[in-house]
Amino acid sequence: MPVRYGLTIGEYAQLINAERKIGADLRVIKMDGWSRSMWFDETGQTWVNPSPNMRSLTQATLYPGIGLLETTNVSVGRGTDTPFEVVGAPWLDGQKLAAHLNAQNIAGVRFIPVRFKPNASVFKDEQVNGINIVITDRKVFNSFKTGIEIAVGLRKLYPNDWQVDRYARLLVNADILAAVKRGDTAVEIEKLVSPKITEFNARRASYLLYKQ
Repeated sequence: MPVRYGLTIGEYAQLINAERKIGADLRVIKMDGWSRSMWFDETGQTWVNPSPNMRSLTQATLYPGIGLLETTNVSVGRGTDTPFEVVGAPWLDGQKLAAHLNAQNIAGVRFIPVRFKPNASVFKDEQVNGINIVITDRKVFNSFKTGIEIAVGLRKLYPNDWQVDRYARLLVNADILAAVKRGDTAVEIEKLVSPKITEFNARRASYLLYKQ
């Protein structure tokens, strides 16, 4: 199952019910006036935090890629006003990492060096150096790819400091972890997983309830 599987909870339930042969009496009540291309702020609905540390659409957009890093020895901003918008650690050089990531020309995002002090979670009450992740074009931004780029950058720049094996806990993909560990680029990793994504998209097609 991809990190970003692109299904509503009803569509996802249909897929799991069928593929896992659960046999539940499942009935999905379709939404009116919604299409798959809509962002939440285009729906006219009031934002309700799906999690205490997901307080905005920006943070929800960043989460699929940035959240995967939080089981490693970096802060992803828990205990700050901007969870999932920053990544940092005491051993990290924010200017160096930002320069490396900006040089990759990742679509729809820029990176700015920052210092911050989390009041909870990883590196609580410590000054850390890191990056602020700024979405510049959400239509082309891909959070998962961005998270992989950050992981690749951490492995390249800090092979002795970043605890890469802990990345596996939420990533749950041995092939991607192995690629990061051996120093593959994000482009090479994307090529590695692309056939599986294509196969999944073909599988999910019959469960889609809404137009683009």
